[in-house]
Amino acid sequence: MKRILAILLFAGSLSGETFDHYLKRFDYNERTEMKIKSLEAIELYKMGEVEFVDIRFKEEQAIWSFPFMKMIPLNELPDRLNELDKNKTIVTVCPHYDRAEMARIFLTLKGFKSRYLTDGLIGLAGYLRGDEAKEFIEEMKKR
Repeated sequence: MKRILAILLFAGSLSGETFDHYLKRFDYNERTEMKIKSLEAIELYKMGEVEFVDIRFKEEQAIWSFPFMKMIPLNELPDRLNELDKNKTIVTVCPHYDRAEMARIFLTLKGFKSRYLTDGLIGLAGYLRGDEAKEFIEEMKKR
């Protein structure tokens, strides 16, 4: 936990907003807005409003992944910010949500609008199966 806090403090010191400032402005609205569930995230993705970023390690991504997501491991994120669209909400994802929340805080401190997927990649995989997967693929082909 100390390492996570140190990373977040360092990340904030390199941007326009410090981690201290972020914490001071943290309120119930931010607590709600920082999270997103699979159903809402997919709907916003279909409308072109969000960009998914899978922040798992490369080895994890090699085992299974979603073709519509950018794959940027958490430890590479600081060097790859230029790959992200500042005009979209960045939805960070990992199997559960611990690393996704770290990435979300980092991106927020860097000036991105970001949220983390609360049900994680496991929840998303559960949502995008069967008919939902088929409909999603068909809709994406139309774009």
